[in-house]
Amino acid sequence: MRRARAMMAEINITSLTDVSLTLLIIFIVSAPLLKAGMDVSLPKTSAAKITEKESIMVTINKNKEIFIDDKKVSLADFGDKFKSFMSSQPGKAVYLKSDKEVPYGTVIDIVGKIKLAGVENLGLAAELERTRSAK
Repeated sequence: MRRARAMMAEINITSLTDVSLTLLIIFIVSAPLLKAGMDVSLPKTSAAKITEKESIMVTINKNKEIFIDDKKVSLADFGDKFKSFMSSQPGKAVYLKSDKEVPYGTVIDIVGKIKLAGVENLGLAAELERTRSAK
């Protein structure tokens, strides 16, 4: 007599889980890179970490060109353009990225105009210093 084999009612999801977790890790690592922006050589510090949720990035490159979220603005027009930009997006955090070659006075001028626009949450972006491990 021949015995009937029971059908296997399980689905092996191990490989599906592996692929899903791998893709999740790739997206977590690459998500901050999607908001790249201008090429700026930032000053280094030992404690700097930006959490980019809902934020506005103001960038000053080494040629003293100013950008509000990748839109070029002149220094003379920055105050008015930034106020109108902030009126459509109130409460957002603002991060200022400035090349280390930009004069301090220019950076402070921009910070003043940002504060005059009513921004309470202003952060300065910097690169993390790489520390050498003791041997």
